[in-house]
Amino acid sequence: MKLTRSLLIANGWADDARLEQTLVRGAELISSKGISDRKYLLKLLRREFPELHASLTLRDTPAPLSEAIDVVLPEEVKNLEKVRRQMDVVLRSPVAVSGSLMPDACPAGSELGSMPVGSVVVAENAIIPAAHSADICCSMFATFYRSELSLSDELDRLEASTRFGPGPRHDEVPHAVTDEGVWENPFLRGLQSKARAHIADQGDGNHFAYLGEMVVSNALVSRLRELGNPELADSIAGAVGETLRVLVTHHGSRSLGSALYARGLDAAVKATRNHARNIPPNLAWLYADTQEGIDYWDALQYVARWTRANHEAIHERFLERVGIDAVASMGNEHNFVWKRGRQFLHGKGATQAWRDDAGNSLWGLIPLNMAEPILLVAGGDREEFNSFAPHGAGRNYSRHGLMKRYKNELGELNRHSISSAIERETASIDVRWFLGDVDLTECPGAYKSADKVIEQIKSYGLAEVVAKIMPRGCIMAGRAPLQKEKPLSPKQVRQIQHRKERRKTRQRDWMEEYDEI
Repeated sequence: MKLTRSLLIANGWADDARLEQTLVRGAELISSKGISDRKYLLKLLRREFPELHASLTLRDTPAPLSEAIDVVLPEEVKNLEKVRRQMDVVLRSPVAVSGSLMPDACPAGSELGSMPVGSVVVAENAIIPAAHSADICCSMFATFYRSELSLSDELDRLEASTRFGPGPRHDEVPHAVTDEGVWENPFLRGLQSKARAHIADQGDGNHFAYLGEMVVSNALVSRLRELGNPELADSIAGAVGETLRVLVTHHGSRSLGSALYARGLDAAVKATRNHARNIPPNLAWLYADTQEGIDYWDALQYVARWTRANHEAIHERFLERVGIDAVASMGNEHNFVWKRGRQFLHGKGATQAWRDDAGNSLWGLIPLNMAEPILLVAGGDREEFNSFAPHGAGRNYSRHGLMKRYKNELGELNRHSISSAIERETASIDVRWFLGDVDLTECPGAYKSADKVIEQIKSYGLAEVVAKIMPRGCIMAGRAPLQKEKPLSPKQVRQIQHRKERRKTRQRDWMEEYDEI
């Protein structure tokens, strides 16, 4: 047998100057003892060089971070401080090359190594599952069409075309994407039922279906051609002088993606233990050129196709109910990982904004909030920001933080103030809440100023805003009506407390390890 550098690296040795002595000793063992069993040889080397095996650790200093964000308000300053602390940990990963913050950056998660929303991390030959998060391939899709129906009629038909809320659909919508021959991939095995159960299904939280309008002009068509989007230019050229209706949907890959994420993270944690010590689970990675890395990458590509098909299914069902054909359509991901050479670009709430191999700009849709335009943008390809743009406006307040603003000194919600805020913030559009109850935390007041985000996109050159899709109506998930819950038993209370204490202990242990760096 022959011992190679790649074999050692794949089995936990760091790719550094010390690797040579391990190679030399391995060759000696092969020649002197006639060893032909690979596992036995690696076992002997681990025993002789324990300090060299699994020797990667968190960096002493983080990889470079670029910031395309300006803050003014106290809550923005506070959020940016938290985001920087989170990225300081993320960029200490031994596979991290660089990172960037977008104008919509805001904190997310409390575990060590959590990646904030509106951020990018670039890794060398490695996929970090937690860096794209459980909402794999959260994305946008738009269909441009002509219609003379009233807004109310269109919203009725849109509401019948999609579904929000937890759990699977009870009425499955057939689609060819669920019958692709991918289910022997170890990361997808057994998940076909989840893929079938969520077609035409959008989920919860900030996912939405938005109806808007876009004015088509000769200048718009010309600019589309200049920036390398002849398909869209040709499709809408016949509508110059018209105002097209636009359906835009925003959602991810539902339980199919979350199940893939759980499997990917578990595999990454186990694989990382072979290469490194004291790496927080959120920073665990799969080397992309290992079989596990290849399988995970292939599974990610399938989930991207599934999510695109899910968008298309909703749009097709809507168009059938309206009785019209599409003029044009387009879409993009903003919660995903992309490959460029040996580098893997992880965007957690970031829109790809580089140029393709032909030099044409990539195109994206950037929503701001339900009462503001959705931006049609061409990527600016700013390398210092890893060639990304924001994915939205970003939150100024977490869900919990926003609700605290509407509580009195006794901790009781001020229902009148909440109602007034909702009415004021949504007065310009027709908003529907699919599950029944209004969700204040998804109203415009939770988000950053749309105008400021647009200004920062322009000032940092992240993208060119080519058109704006003006808001008319929106369907959000909302909240299901509250049901009276059964009181917890003493045993359940103890179990919850024990889990909470274990989480705190793990977090403290990681923080102590981090503070020692």
